[in-house]
Amino acid sequence: MADSSDVEPDALLTLRSCILSQNPPVPTTSPEASASNATENLAIATHLHFSSPTHHSFPLSGPTRFVSSGTPVDLRSIYFAWQKKDDNIPDYIASAQQLNEELSAAGGAGGRVQNLVFVERLDLITWLEGASDESEYIAPLEGEAAKAAAGGAATIASGAAGGATALSGATARAGKTIDPRLQEIYNNERRMGDRNTVLRGVKPTDFSFVRKSAEAYLGRTRARPSAPTTTPSTASRPTASTPGIPPSLPTHPKKPSRRPDPIILLSPSASSLLRMSNIKPFLESGTYAPPAPTATSGILHISRLLPSIDPNRPLRFILVDSPEQFKPDYWERVVAVFTTGQTWQFRSYKWSNPGELFGRVQGVYVGWRGDDVPETVKGWGRGVVNLGIDKWVEGRKGEGRYRDREAVESIWSHVEGWMKGKGWGVAAG
Repeated sequence: MADSSDVEPDALLTLRSCILSQNPPVPTTSPEASASNATENLAIATHLHFSSPTHHSFPLSGPTRFVSSGTPVDLRSIYFAWQKKDDNIPDYIASAQQLNEELSAAGGAGGRVQNLVFVERLDLITWLEGASDESEYIAPLEGEAAKAAAGGAATIASGAAGGATALSGATARAGKTIDPRLQEIYNNERRMGDRNTVLRGVKPTDFSFVRKSAEAYLGRTRARPSAPTTTPSTASRPTASTPGIPPSLPTHPKKPSRRPDPIILLSPSASSLLRMSNIKPFLESGTYAPPAPTATSGILHISRLLPSIDPNRPLRFILVDSPEQFKPDYWERVVAVFTTGQTWQFRSYKWSNPGELFGRVQGVYVGWRGDDVPETVKGWGRGVVNLGIDKWVEGRKGEGRYRDREAVESIWSHVEGWMKGKGWGVAAG
């Protein structure tokens, strides 16, 4: 039988063990670990050095057992996903794009970081944190490596530290010499937790929103007037005002529910001319100003009267730059998507294929007047309207930007036409 110490350690299991023991690995520029080789920059690092349970370095370009779309994911992408575990989807994608540019630049280590989709990244982080012992994206170990990994997992689960052997309660109680084969079985035992340790979880969850929702619901219930009671004699006798209709049934139509607010999605790209910081004054007043240098997130509201939809009441539009907080039914309310032509914007969308997306919503591309429209945008056809605005000149503070209003009116005209064609109207509202 091969000694478990001769088996090459598994990169994923080693990384998980270090994370659980709060002893993170160190990126290095060579297989040898030293203070001069250590670096925080993944763009120039070539190896990942672990000091626990033994000193070992893994090449960052080496494949792991984590499989995405049938292809093993390299260790650099796994470690990068762990580093960005608290980032939202747009920030994670932007960071990966920036790292890929640094990797391919002069002095970079080469290769590319693979973007993991939301479900894969969540599954990986949950497994690395120890909240789950299984992952559908991780291929199983084989042969002696699996036996060595099982022995290590059993040692950790039994509460042993530093690789010390944990004896069973019977052995410690008796203090007798035990058969080696039986001792091996005891070493592989896994300590079971009680109901408190099982239900405790790894992350605190705030359920205060449930209390707030319940208070609001109960408040409406208390304020609602009780239905009038009827005696059997009056209930069985039709009234003169409503012949043939029992009084127990309502004699007036139910008021229609409040119409849902349509949603407009913006591009989170830093190269977009219209972002959360400048989209509202542009669509309301028809004057363009460059976006703020700092990113602005959240939700914006804009009211606009669309005569063919509702000539009496303005519609309130919701503007967001990420569908991260979307519920499934929110996608039915999306009426327009602003794009720069970069397809990574759609990876977290319900319809990630641009052809399908712009067959369901109105696409809008806004660029500088006179510049060429990206070929990707042209390839999406009539589902995307292409508009140009005058280039911004520093120092003029919006002077002479009268043609911006023309672009804004064209945007609203296309949105209104699309909504009318999809059935948004007075009856739908």
